Amino acid sequence: MTGPATDPAATSPTGPGGPGAPLRIGNASGFYGDRFDALREMLTGGPLDVLTGDYLAELTMLILGRDRLRNPEHGYARTFLRQLEECLGLAHDKGVKVVTNAGGLNPAGLAAAVRDLADRLGVPVRVAHVEGDDLRQRHPGSLTANAYLGGGGIAACLRAGADIVVTGRVTDAALVTGPAAAHFGWAPDAYDRLAGAVVAGHVLECGAQATGGNYAFFAEHDPALLRHPGFPVAELHEDGSSVITKHDGTGGLVDTGTVTAQLLYETAGARYAGPDVTARLDTVRLTRQGPDRVRIDGVRGEAPPPTLKVGLNRLGGFRNEVVFVLTGLDIERKAAYVRSQMDTALTAAKAPPAEVRWDLARTDHPDAATEETASALLRLVVRDPDQDTVGRALGAAAVELALASYPGFHVLAPPGKGAPYGVFEDVYVPRDEVGHEAVLPDGSRLAVAPGAATRVLEPVDEPPLPEPLPPGPTRRAPLGLVAGARSGDKGGNANVGVWVRGDEAWRWLAHELTTERFRALIPESAALPVVRHVLPGLRALNFVVEGVLGEGVAAQHRFDPQAKALGEWLRSRHLDIPEVLL
Repeated sequence: MTGPATDPAATSPTGPGGPGAPLRIGNASGFYGDRFDALREMLTGGPLDVLTGDYLAELTMLILGRDRLRNPEHGYARTFLRQLEECLGLAHDKGVKVVTNAGGLNPAGLAAAVRDLADRLGVPVRVAHVEGDDLRQRHPGSLTANAYLGGGGIAACLRAGADIVVTGRVTDAALVTGPAAAHFGWAPDAYDRLAGAVVAGHVLECGAQATGGNYAFFAEHDPALLRHPGFPVAELHEDGSSVITKHDGTGGLVDTGTVTAQLLYETAGARYAGPDVTARLDTVRLTRQGPDRVRIDGVRGEAPPPTLKVGLNRLGGFRNEVVFVLTGLDIERKAAYVRSQMDTALTAAKAPPAEVRWDLARTDHPDAATEETASALLRLVVRDPDQDTVGRALGAAAVELALASYPGFHVLAPPGKGAPYGVFEDVYVPRDEVGHEAVLPDGSRLAVAPGAATRVLEPVDEPPLPEPLPPGPTRRAPLGLVAGARSGDKGGNANVGVWVRGDEAWRWLAHELTTERFRALIPESAALPVVRHVLPGLRALNFVVEGVLGEGVAAQHRFDPQAKALGEWLRSRHLDIPEVLL
């Protein structure tokens, strides 16, 4: 990583590219638990200037918070340290900077551990880290309280010569905006350039989701191609444009569909607000540049908001569950039978659970060839602030019915003692009240300014819709025959991005998939606020369903607590689709 004075990298704090060369930024992790070998794969698979790793999510912060309770020296993603042990020398030899948010709740602790590792391995690297996101003192009732910082601290560390930069809670895109700002010398108000970097960072942040992973149209491709997708690379240019690609010879694919899907993931409307810039998603242009190469340009940026998002996690109490297996005939009556028995027992308990929830999944088939396919699942979930209440009360009530309930009574597993669950909440604080700080390789500290002046932006006008398709014959068919989708979570809300791949299909989708139609297709959203955002440049609609995930993923409010498959459920629903599109 440290090169001689004649090395071209001496002209840039982040990479060896000469004048006009793009900054090649790769990703090797989309979450805590992603492919362990990805760090090595990315370092050996092709040229890179910067390698990023995204390890944090709302649930991850809760996991790290509990980890820190057990050992105050922990609270970071220890997997990263094991990955780096195998690859630190390789990164050094190739001159690749490593930037990661694996520091979690303890970036200083991880930075110290990286220095110890480098000393033990004899690899001369300069390590820096970013602090200031931890706001627990302002929120004493929370297990974690972390502001989403921008890329300014990362940029300061790289300008000071860091080879490894460790952060805590920064926005996922900051792992790209920081290196880009340092490399190209962007000012804080270079909004269009920063917005381009944010979009590229958002495409990279979830790893293989940009290279064919979790892709709606996977069935159109050779299964062998998608079996082991490579991780994405962004070739970022000084004007903020980029090309999304992957290392030659790796699996997966990069096309406008995979990039569109990732752009819609965990976003909402035209404005994608962050601490560095507000990126206008309605200005994004995608162009296929060649095999596994998609160019992103035209991205416009606006001032960032005057506040920073703060993610709060607290322990909400304890939960337990039991799943009753109902087989064969009279499924509804069997469910009502055992439910009445359990409700009576729980109500009669000395301390009934505060919350009781039932869900019946009709997974059974008539005249089934196997017992499993003849069975439905009845799930009972209880919650309470007291662990004994959800453990003993539920366990005793369920076990005592073993010989005294519906025919064929059995459960998937007996109830345990109950497990803690978390509650996520986001709040906002003025950005100048957060002490963003870069701890440089020499140990000195540099305060990071809040950034360029911010302003409250006027609402974005709803873009005009295309002309509808002329009337014609239709066929009842699944939406997924013509549309892709990707869904995800933000706190208690879920978003479902839906896109099509042609202008004629867009003319139909834009008029057909209204908010009312969405509610009809997804019945659990019928009583919830649903907001539709139109993104014509992506031929996409983005629906935000407020409150469908309760108090966030850690609360496990629904069957799919992160709404990962909500989009696929929507694609399976049937509509009257014009035959010309089928």
